Amino acid sequence: MKGTLSSIFLASAVFAGSLANAATSAIDNILANGEMKVCFEAGYIPFEMKTKDGRFIGFDIDIAKHMSSVMEVKFTPVNTAWDGIIPALQTGKCDIIIGGMAITPQRNLKVMFADTYLEIGQTVLISSSVAGTVNSFRDLNDAKYTISTQIGTTGAQAAKKFFPKAKIDLYETSADAVLQVANGKADAFVYDMPYNALYAAQHKDSVVHLDQAFTYEPLGWAIRQDDPNFLNFLNNYLVQIKKDGTYDRIYDKWFNSDAWVDSIQ
Repeated sequence: MKGTLSSIFLASAVFAGSLANAATSAIDNILANGEMKVCFEAGYIPFEMKTKDGRFIGFDIDIAKHMSSVMEVKFTPVNTAWDGIIPALQTGKCDIIIGGMAITPQRNLKVMFADTYLEIGQTVLISSSVAGTVNSFRDLNDAKYTISTQIGTTGAQAAKKFFPKAKIDLYETSADAVLQVANGKADAFVYDMPYNALYAAQHKDSVVHLDQAFTYEPLGWAIRQDDPNFLNFLNNYLVQIKKDGTYDRIYDKWFNSDAWVDSIQ
């Protein structure tokens, strides 16, 4: 009898805990507050950027704004340094990270990811001074080369993994890291393919894009752990916008057009 009662009390505690978790879903807070706080790091072209007049624009920004409008709440941008973006989510400074975050096992231990919304990979921008010598990303695994990338990114992880013999220089932002190549202070820059493709198109005289992706990186929206209600909403929302044309319309605006470029320069 005592064992039976203990089992009942234990089951009740687990059930109550489940209800408590459900009650603290970010969805509840978003709807109650009338706003969705969205973390990202401006400067990740063309996902999230800051215009000359101080507005945030980009592929992820448009998705987040559309998502907020569907929820009938205000979109509140939270521009956050990349190396502090997961702690910002965990401590409630934002409700979601929608800033081009690659899904990795290490990150998945800290956050929940919605289904993949875009697949990319790492590529390399090389200085025009080594273009005749470096013909593949594999050629960069040499002690004579200096490679720059952004700290805390999958680009940094890839650089360390694929180029252990090279010198790896880490910078706080992607803009600072890629500038090292453009200015001749580094031989190569490792980063996400969309960013590198656009940068190369705009700086043809100083860099060359080796556009063969050498990693596979699915991007996903990140939320706090133990929030199945929010996760369910995000996955269903993603299916909806991919089926009704919203996703393609936003994708074409930022990846198949450069009409927006002048606004950030």
